[in-house]
Amino acid sequence: MIEAVGLTKRYGDKTAVHNLSFQVRPGAVTGFLGPNGSGKSTTMRMILGLDNPTSGTVTIGGYPYRKLPNAPRQVGALLDAKAVHGGRAARNHLLSLAQLSGIPARRVDEVLGVVGLQDVARKRSKGFSLGMGQRLGIAAALLGDPQVLLFDEPVNGLDPEGILWVRNLMKALAAEGRTVFVSSHLMSEMALTADHLIVIGRGQLLADMSVTDFISANSADFARVRTPDTEPQLREKLSSALTEAGGHVLPEQDGALRVTGLPLPRISDLAHEADVRLWELSPHQASLEEAYMRMTQGAVDYRSTIDQKAGLQQPLPPGAQPPMPVPGQGQPGWYAPPPPQQGGQPFAMPTPPSGPYGGAPGGAYGAPGAPGAGAPNPYAAPQAPQGQPPVAAPAQPPAAPAPADPTQPEDAR
Repeated sequence: MIEAVGLTKRYGDKTAVHNLSFQVRPGAVTGFLGPNGSGKSTTMRMILGLDNPTSGTVTIGGYPYRKLPNAPRQVGALLDAKAVHGGRAARNHLLSLAQLSGIPARRVDEVLGVVGLQDVARKRSKGFSLGMGQRLGIAAALLGDPQVLLFDEPVNGLDPEGILWVRNLMKALAAEGRTVFVSSHLMSEMALTADHLIVIGRGQLLADMSVTDFISANSADFARVRTPDTEPQLREKLSSALTEAGGHVLPEQDGALRVTGLPLPRISDLAHEADVRLWELSPHQASLEEAYMRMTQGAVDYRSTIDQKAGLQQPLPPGAQPPMPVPGQGQPGWYAPPPPQQGGQPFAMPTPPSGPYGGAPGGAYGAPGAPGAGAPNPYAAPQAPQGQPPVAAPAQPPAAPAPADPTQPEDAR
């Protein structure tokens, strides 16, 4: 079992991970999710003793990684599949790792067969594709037959057959009672692979629960309703009836209606009372990806203006739980968001300070506002004191003559 208690990591005045506590239990695949820059890789490096925590502890089976006897036989990890000497053959790479840990050479051939690289075992790794490199990294993690396994983006570069193989491998390892900790950005794959989720944002814990509970807590079931496409007035009539009955209606791109807050029998009755024919009335549950986006939409460091204009960042629908508040008080230099404000968004960012580099209200560096508001513009032309004529702008140097066109004949003069 992996256990982190109050895990914190600072780099100078920046805090990558703050007061992170969780457990990764054996017998289940635990997914490790979070936006880019949320601290996932830093956390995994601290688990493996590659980075020292600023404060807090993280143990494997009750011991820090560096104090585990013959750690490669107890813990296997894939963090960077490219960390391989390109001039070595796949078998020689694994053989060197086995010799360092006292692992029999026959185990090398076993794991090569498990990952499907037995036919290219004597090929240099620099000629491997991205997917083949991932398989070699997984083979190295399995080499010591460990009880604890950590994988960072294990399906990166794999084809559909390889992704299915990794999914089945993770489940098989967990079924054997091993501890399996997997970081991934593929929500669809995590929904099929993981049993439990640990979600972090800006270095702090956002969720620690089963996949089913996570989806239920961060989304709402909805009904999909479709009327005849040739009669748009019926769709408008039904939408009004559903809204008056207390439902929340959102149009979808294909012309259907997404309805929350009303059970299917009630929707059917309302359509009948309004004399509206239905072509579709079906129940739907939000996907893991939708629930994840709802929870982490305030914890991302980079947001596309195209998504904002297109309305892809939608508010939480009625009936869904808001994103979980992050414990702790944000401090300067942290990546963590501040606690929810009264009546505000759970992940609302603090108001930038006024000044030349903050969001000064109006007038700052050309921003619209009242004259004199905000910080002065250091690039503006100098202003004359009151009552004196305006200061003339400095004369511009004469423009340089245009270069001669070599394609034209010279002037005979």
